[in-house]
This record gives sequence, C-alpha cells and structure tokens, in this order.
Amino acid sequence: MKERLPGLVAVLLLGLLVLGTWWASDYALRSIEIDPPRRITHERDSWASAFVMLRTDPEGRAINRLEGSAMEHFPDTDSYEITAPRATGHQPNSPITVGTAKMGTLDQHGERIVLIGDAHLQRLPDANHQLLDVRSEQLTIEPNQDLVYTDRPALVVNGNSTMRGQGMRYDNRTRQLTVNAASDVKISGEDQAARDTGPHKTRQP
Repeated sequence: MKERLPGLVAVLLLGLLVLGTWWASDYALRSIEIDPPRRITHERDSWASAFVMLRTDPEGRAINRLEGSAMEHFPDTDSYEITAPRATGHQPNSPITVGTAKMGTLDQHGERIVLIGDAHLQRLPDANHQLLDVRSEQLTIEPNQDLVYTDRPALVVNGNSTMRGQGMRYDNRTRQLTVNAASDVKISGEDQAARDTGPHKTRQP
C-alpha cells in the first residue's frame, strides 16, 4: 500500500490540475466579452491611384486594358469603383474599342465594366471599318465578349449616319449594331450602300 501511495497522490494532483484548468478556461470565456461577427459594410478595403490593369490571351498578347485616376475595392459587393475609367479592347481580328466615362464599376470578377456619366465608346476606324461613336449616360462593356450595350437613351454615329434610340447593343466580333426604339435616324447614301454590299449589316428594330 505504501508503494502505491505516491502514484495515487500523483493521479489525484493531475486530476485536480485538469479540473482547475477547465474551470479557469470556462471562467475566462464567460468573463471576457466576445466581439460579435464583423458586419460587412460598403467600406473600401483597398485602393490605388493612377492604375493600369491588363488582361492577356494565352499567347501573352494584351487584349483588354483598364486604367483610371483612382480605384477603390469594396468587399460587400466585391467590386471596384473607378474614377475617370478608360477601357481599351483589342481582341484578335476585331477593331480596337475605347470606352471612357466620369466614373465606372468593375465587377463580376472582371467580366463587366459599367461606365457611368458621359459614357463614350468608340470603335476606332481602320482599313475596313469606319468610326463608330456611341454616347449615353451609361454603357455596359463585357470585355471578354467584346460587347457593349445600354438600356438608356443613346446616340450612335456610324460613319456618316446618325441614330438615336432608347437602348443599343453592339457586338464588336460580328460588327452587328442594334439601336432600339430608334426615334431619329439619318442614314447616308454611302453607308447604305456599304451595308447592302458588305459582310456586316446594321439592324434597327
């Protein structure tokens, strides 16, 4: 019995130590106020000035460029708000497009750019295409689809022709232009002949 006594005492002390540790931990958890989960609000968590963002194709060629004087990221919407954005698209086998505005939003993991305030997009002229000029209060660009559209009033100047409508859509891959609810259309004779004989036509529903 005397030989077992030290072992029993050690077991007893170990049990008391475990109980004391559990009590101290439980007391600390109950006495310390735990902060509630952080509320996600529309507050920026990162920002930059005079930035340039590039997207390249598998061959390493720059196909989309987005720049601006300032950019802020907001975690609640996972979007970027941009001051004085300038979006340039240079997809292979397509004309170059340049979009600008007072403000802009980049969201949907970079799949969408919304130009807001004096939104302006140009398809630059080349050997095969005339200048296409689109103005509206808001324009949405899907850079990977090479697509621009709006449901707001828009003024479209295509070469020597002018179209006004409530909404427009332009696919730069197919060069197909749609002006919705066109209220003021002025088509020049040269542009009419080009559309009748060329590979791409402009639709005006």
